[in-house]
Amino acid sequence: MRYLTPRKRAEGLGSARRGTEHHIAMTVSGWALLFIVPVFVFAFARILGHGFEHFSAFFANPFIAILTGLFLFVGMRHFAKGAQSAIEDYTHGFTRDALVMLANAVAYLVIAAGFYALIKLAL
Repeated sequence: MRYLTPRKRAEGLGSARRGTEHHIAMTVSGWALLFIVPVFVFAFARILGHGFEHFSAFFANPFIAILTGLFLFVGMRHFAKGAQSAIEDYTHGFTRDALVMLANAVAYLVIAAGFYALIKLAL
């Protein structure tokens, strides 16, 4: 018994029609994080140990603020997609749906709190 029809195989869509999209999103966000994380870590490491004034001036720099925002958004979306994969592999039914919604809610909550803190710090 085949789950994939020849048409779905040709289009690259799986039986749920979302696997390819999910894989591409994880791949793109993974490559983006490959470049964003080291730049963010090296930039952030320079300011460690300084006072609040230096810290606030550091995040007032538009490049650093945008880099931090990208780090938050891409990192949390990557987390949510990865958590969704793990949840879908090991849970079923309502528990699966509830845990996927919880993972997405946590990711968006962290993004919102991080953007709020970044705006308060940069302005």
